[in-house]
Amino acid sequence: MNNQLLDLIKKLLPGLLPILIFIAADEIWGTKVGLMVAISTGLIELVYTYFKEKRFDRFILFDTGLLVAMGGISLLLENDIFFKLKPAFINLIFCIVLGLSAFSGKNLMLLYSQRYFKGLTLGEEQQSAMQKMIRIMFWFMSGYTVLVTYSAFFMTKEAWAFISGGLFYILFAVIFVWQIVSNRFKNKQLAEEEWLPLVDEEGKITGSAPRSAVHGAPGKLHPVVHLHVINKHGEIFLQKRPLNKLVQPGKWDTSVGGHISYGETVEQALMREAYEEIGLKDFKFQAIARYRWDTDIESELSFSFVTQHDGPFTINPAEVDEGRFWSYNEIEQSLGKDIFTQNFEKEFSILKSTVFAPRKHK
Repeated sequence: MNNQLLDLIKKLLPGLLPILIFIAADEIWGTKVGLMVAISTGLIELVYTYFKEKRFDRFILFDTGLLVAMGGISLLLENDIFFKLKPAFINLIFCIVLGLSAFSGKNLMLLYSQRYFKGLTLGEEQQSAMQKMIRIMFWFMSGYTVLVTYSAFFMTKEAWAFISGGLFYILFAVIFVWQIVSNRFKNKQLAEEEWLPLVDEEGKITGSAPRSAVHGAPGKLHPVVHLHVINKHGEIFLQKRPLNKLVQPGKWDTSVGGHISYGETVEQALMREAYEEIGLKDFKFQAIARYRWDTDIESELSFSFVTQHDGPFTINPAEVDEGRFWSYNEIEQSLGKDIFTQNFEKEFSILKSTVFAPRKHK
């Protein structure tokens, strides 16, 4: 998305060409000749654009018209301050558009982009990236506009010419290069990160996203697997989450739980997570539930399973702090005391109505 915004800005740059031509011509032939050359340049751009694209470029038309108006006032009053303020005036208008796009509910830059790029549609993530880039451009253009205004009043004509012309392209090039470098660095990080499928509530895949993008982004529904291991005595094996976990650190949780990676089936993910966390493999399982689980951090589509196994288990210290079997009554007496994860308490209620429903408990 950043590249599309940069492409749009490059499309707007021809409108600045008349003022740049004036700066160069004014140095060589003086203000009157410079003004005529700059206006001629604007008119040539308008004719060229019309014959090439069958339209009048309103930005070039506006810039050329403003050049005529402010240049004329400057000549009549024999004071070039009005002319010097022209670039700042154009920048101010651009800042207003950027500000409205960045901080209001209406993205004018997106609407303008869709006029240049027919059929352009952006997802939520792309629009967010565009908003971020627009905010950067807003603060950049605001600072630059203040500098141009200051140079018009308090600096030499040569300094004003450089600031209102060449400096813009230098600063813009710095931002452009910075965006390319940061995008490549970000893409490299994403390429090395685990990607997760995005799904609808029926489990149908609708897209994909890196793990970092779904954590901290409620609404990005992604699938997870949970396995409850129950021994012959009806006790449930629980694992204690490490303190360095992002979600519910230090609390007791389901026997096995984890994300389904992109390209994996639910069953493959279940087998992989069971082996990675507690060393369990080649086991039979039964599905007991599928439900949506929303928190302030993420949105999960949970596939819950149960299996019978008495252990022993091989605990992976990188995934699990400790693990042990809990009796049904022990769990019942500990509910609501901030001992278990909220998700496990939800799943325990499912176990009570399915696996444990036919049983009597002491």
